Amino acid sequence: MDTHAMGGIVPMREPSRSGTLPATSAELSRLLTAVRRGGVLTVAGRFRQPRSLLVREIAERLPSNFCDGVAVIRLERPYGVRELRVALDRGPATAVARLAERDMLLVLDGTELLAPQAVAWLRALLGAAPGLRILAAGRYPLGFEGERVHRL
Repeated sequence: MDTHAMGGIVPMREPSRSGTLPATSAELSRLLTAVRRGGVLTVAGRFRQPRSLLVREIAERLPSNFCDGVAVIRLERPYGVRELRVALDRGPATAVARLAERDMLLVLDGTELLAPQAVAWLRALLGAAPGLRILAAGRYPLGFEGERVHRL
């Protein structure tokens, strides 16, 4: 499937995915609970593949927990606010208003590529959208208040 045509959103299951999950079943259970409880969970670590594998596994187990589902955005290049809005298929003026009404999980894989303005936009979005949860994978935490961090 062409991820560019989908604005950066990738399908939940990829046939080529392989590797060993970088978490024990107990760790995975704790991470699933943390995402369900809300806010932001960041899987931080030096290497992209283990981070990506873990957040994808978490996301694949949670769609039924969110009325509006899960949106996965794999960041392969620098992303600003405009690129995030396009990836979420929302118009610039109404992005916050539309997402504020949603009960969904937003998965961001590669958050080290987010511009500071995009991180600030996400912070504002979380304040306006009580049903939005963010599951992030990146080299470093996002620095949000109340963010939970799992280091690999």
